[in-house]
Amino acid sequence: MANLLQTPLPVLDNDILRTFVAISESGSFSGAAETVFRTPSAVSMQIKRLEEQLGVSLFVRDARSVRLTHSGETLLNYARRMLALSNEAMSRFRHPEMHGVVRLGATDDIGERILPTILKRFAEAFPGVMVDVTIDNSVGLRRRLSEQRLDLTLLNSGKGASDEESELILRERLVWVGASCGTAHTKDPLPVSMWEQGCSWRNEAVEKLTEVGRAYRVAYMSATTMVQRAAVLSDLAVAPIASYYVSDGMEVLGEEEGLPELGFYEIRLKFSEQRGELVEAVADAIRHAFRPAERQARVA
Repeated sequence: MANLLQTPLPVLDNDILRTFVAISESGSFSGAAETVFRTPSAVSMQIKRLEEQLGVSLFVRDARSVRLTHSGETLLNYARRMLALSNEAMSRFRHPEMHGVVRLGATDDIGERILPTILKRFAEAFPGVMVDVTIDNSVGLRRRLSEQRLDLTLLNSGKGASDEESELILRERLVWVGASCGTAHTKDPLPVSMWEQGCSWRNEAVEKLTEVGRAYRVAYMSATTMVQRAAVLSDLAVAPIASYYVSDGMEVLGEEEGLPELGFYEIRLKFSEQRGELVEAVADAIRHAFRPAERQARVA
């Protein structure tokens, strides 16, 4: 017993705990590898080391998924608390004055697909800064910004619609999508799921369909990408979306399916007149997240 008391317990490594949490949240080792910017083999070695250190199995693996064991669920609770405390401590010394609220706007597609990961990482780095998010279309976001109800906003801009006062974050190709092995694209008129008037994706799609003389009808019109995607996955309509937004169950359609090639659109960052240190910190987090290496991990 005396020897056991004199033997120090091993220390858990925060980097390995981050990998462990990433696996539990993504449900796969490959997904976690992209999140923590390591190779799948390196991730596997980290978890093997952690399991050996704890003397328990943390995951049940099968051909399609990874799930936590009972011991893994117990560790997950501790890991999240330890990482949160570590982030809080680092922020306390590295950013002692960073406290306050930033009002951020975003379009629905960005708010659903991209923003949660950005905000999660920002909260880990700056736990004293609260980011309040408003989701609206680009027209509404510009209005809120001009009325000083937002500090900064991410906007979708079509070709020729950008302004010099905004900052280019990403230029992305638009594509037509339909359900995998679907038939919606064969119907006449073409059933299309679109956003409301003023959406850059909609404007590009309507222009190209008109140019080639393809008859269409707006089968689903909504300001939310959830409805748009549901219509596509149900094979009720096709839709113009950003290439990063293509997901399982969707198929990219093109000229072979009688659909015209679409162009590009831009995601731009625009600021209000009041632009302080907190706003710049959020802007830097957004710029960092849209770098090519990180973007690949984020949208995988």
